[in-house]
Amino acid sequence: MRRRDRRGRGIRGPLVPSDLPVFRSRAQAFDDLVLDAVERLERLWARELANVDFLVEDVPPIPRHGPLSEAIPFSRLETDPSGRARIVVYRRPVEIRTKDPEEMALLVHETVVEEVANLLGVEPESVDPES
Repeated sequence: MRRRDRRGRGIRGPLVPSDLPVFRSRAQAFDDLVLDAVERLERLWARELANVDFLVEDVPPIPRHGPLSEAIPFSRLETDPSGRARIVVYRRPVEIRTKDPEEMALLVHETVVEEVANLLGVEPESVDPES
């Protein structure tokens, strides 16, 4: 194992300590926002959300044929015949439409609440009355 680079300097370490917020990437910070929203809802709807998987993807799939007449979605709900459901939140559309971290956290929470409401067949206001 080399202890020095070719110019005799030491091996570079991380630029920022791991306990600072800037150490995390934007994708990791977004994952944390989704996780916070899901944990909040699981406290209220634990039994109903037991068979639901929450995922984060960068961008939604774009149809190969046909015009892009629809707005780009923030999320997608998928269900299968076995009773499992999957809620996918798209990171880039949410990031593009928000200006600061607080606004992004609010939009992520609203998006997750809306998809859970669609899954349960109730109004979003009844899914999370505090928001």
